[in-house]
Amino acid sequence: ALAVGRKLAGQAGRATWGLRALSTPGKVVLSPEWEKAGLGATPPWKHNETKMDTVLVIECGTGCDQHGDRAGAGATKAAVRACRNAIEFNSIPCIQELVPGGRPNMKIRIQLGVPAGVGDVDLAAICAVFPYGKILAIETQQGGLIFQSGRVVAALGDTSDQAVIVVAAITVGY
Repeated sequence: ALAVGRKLAGQAGRATWGLRALSTPGKVVLSPEWEKAGLGATPPWKHNETKMDTVLVIECGTGCDQHGDRAGAGATKAAVRACRNAIEFNSIPCIQELVPGGRPNMKIRIQLGVPAGVGDVDLAAICAVFPYGKILAIETQQGGLIFQSGRVVAALGDTSDQAVIVVAAITVGY
C-alpha cells in the first residue's frame, strides 16, 4: 500500500502524516490529448523504482481550493494545483539528453504539505498532473494552511467558508 495517510509505523523514508493508506489506488485519468500522444507518468504502484541517484531540479508550488470543505475534495484539488504550479512555468528541453534513456526514465519525487483534517489526497489525480517519467513516491506531511475565505457559496456545495492551501516540492532526476 502507498502511504498517503495517518502516521504509519515502518514506513522508512516516507512521511505518512494526515491521510490514509490506499491499498488499491484509483485509475489515473488523463486528458484525451495526453492519451492520444501516449503521455502520462507511470504511477508508483506500477513499477518498482524507489531511488533517485541524481537530482536535476527541484520545483516548488502552491495550490488553493477556496471551497475546500466539500467532502474532503479540497485537499486533492489544492494538491493538484500545487503540483501544476510547481511544474507549469518550467521548461527543461535537454531533459531527454540529460536522463539516461530519456523522459521515460526520468524519476519524480512528490512531497506535499497538507493541512490536518481536510480529507484524503487522491494519488491518481496527483499522478495525472505529470506528462512523463516514473513517480517514485507521493509523500505527505503536515503543512499548508486552512483559512476562512469569508464567503460560503451554497451552489458549490460549501457548508463553511473554509479554504485549503497545499504546498508541493517536486524533485526531478534519475
